[in-house]
Order: sequence, then C-alpha cells, then structure tokens
Amino acid sequence: MHKTKAFTLVELLVVIAIIAVLMAILMPALNRVREQGKRTVCLNNLKQLALSWILYADDNNNKIVNGNTNTGGHNKDGTCWVYWPGRGATKQQRIDDVKRGLLFQYCPNFKLYKCPTGIRDEIVTYAIVDAMNGYDAIPGAGTIIRNRMQIKRPGERAVFLDEGCLSPCSWTIHYDREQWWDQITARHGDGTNFAFADGHSEYWKWSDPRTIEIAKMDYDQWQGSGRNGPLATAKGNKDLYKVQRAVWGKLGYIP
Repeated sequence: MHKTKAFTLVELLVVIAIIAVLMAILMPALNRVREQGKRTVCLNNLKQLALSWILYADDNNNKIVNGNTNTGGHNKDGTCWVYWPGRGATKQQRIDDVKRGLLFQYCPNFKLYKCPTGIRDEIVTYAIVDAMNGYDAIPGAGTIIRNRMQIKRPGERAVFLDEGCLSPCSWTIHYDREQWWDQITARHGDGTNFAFADGHSEYWKWSDPRTIEIAKMDYDQWQGSGRNGPLATAKGNKDLYKVQRAVWGKLGYIP
C-alpha cells in the first residue's frame, strides 16, 4: 500500500514563515494601490462638485454659490451650497441639509459629497474656501469673490478641498499672515485633494513634515491651542504658501 508522505512540523513552520514574509512585502504595496484608488474617486468627486459649482454660476448671471454652510450670522443671502446642521445632528438631518443646498439639483448623488476615506456616517467631507463667497469676517482676509468674472487665472484658484468633515461656515486660511487657521487634512498618502474654478481637480502631496503633523493632530486640540501654536505659525512652510496662493490668489505678506 502506497503511503503519502506528510510535511514535518519544521517544514510547515518554514512554509508559514515564507508566507508571512511575502505578506509583509506585499501588504504595503496593496495598501498603496487601495489608497490610490480612493484618491482617484475623491478627485472625481471634487471635479463633479466643481462642475456643479460652475453650472450654478452659469444659471445665475455668474454669481457663485454661497460657500458659508452656517444658516445664520454672515450668511447674507440665507442660502448656501449645503447646510451645516450642527455637531449633534442625526444622519438623516445631515442628508436633508445636503438636499436643501443649492448645488444638490446639479449634483444629486450623495456619494459625490464625501471622500471614500471619510468617517463612517459622514455625509459631506468637502468644503468651499472662504475666498469663494464664503465666511467674510476673518480679520485681514483677502478679497471675497462673489461673481465668477472676478476670478483671474481660474485654473490656479481653489474652490473646494477635502476638509475631512462638514463644518460651520467655510474653510479658512489666513491671507495676511504666515499661519494656518482651519486644520488641513492628510489623505491618500499624506496629501489633500483640491478642485479649482476651471473645473479640474488635483492631488497635492505635502512636502513639509509639519503639515502632516497638523493634519494628524487631534481635532479638539487643534481647535483649542493648536491653531495658534508653534506648528500653525512655523516659518518657511512651503505647503502653507501654496495653499494660501491657491485660496487667495497671492500672499498678503512677505515670507
């Protein structure tokens, strides 16, 4: 009778060790591929929102949609692209406040309002920047654009970015000083996606490790002491200069 030779324990351990080594080699590569796929989806989402933003302006004599998500205070026309329902809002309330927004008729797909790496049950992770008809009460802000004809070099002017979660008002960065205000995100390989006034979107990978530290800081810590701390006010951060120029068109100070 023929006997089938079985693996010895040592041989099995060797095979398992080889598989573990191969997995350790392959997993980072697979994670990078997965993250690049999410980056592509996020870029497409922002492109679709930018095109919706353009269509709204086309239908409204080049007036651009209100970027301020807060329904009170400085929201002068009482309407905005989406509404911020508050921190304690239910998922259904967040959905309803997207539907009430002025861009929903141009972009009625909820999946396009959220980065695929966003927090579960978040409905909107993107934001419009202050300069594009957003919050106008930041001291020292640059020119707030309300009509598309005001935009020079639209391919260089950011409209949307991936903020990480919907917040009141619009996304703020200083114009007249070398300092971050709202927290920047680091996704898809330590960078952030933007959409521009000509309708295209871009991925920007951060070059300064201080930018990544800011992005990975606890949200409450940033909102408290972080935004005025040494990371926010550090000199020579080229990522900061690049974002400020994209938002405001130029720097309001000399670095």
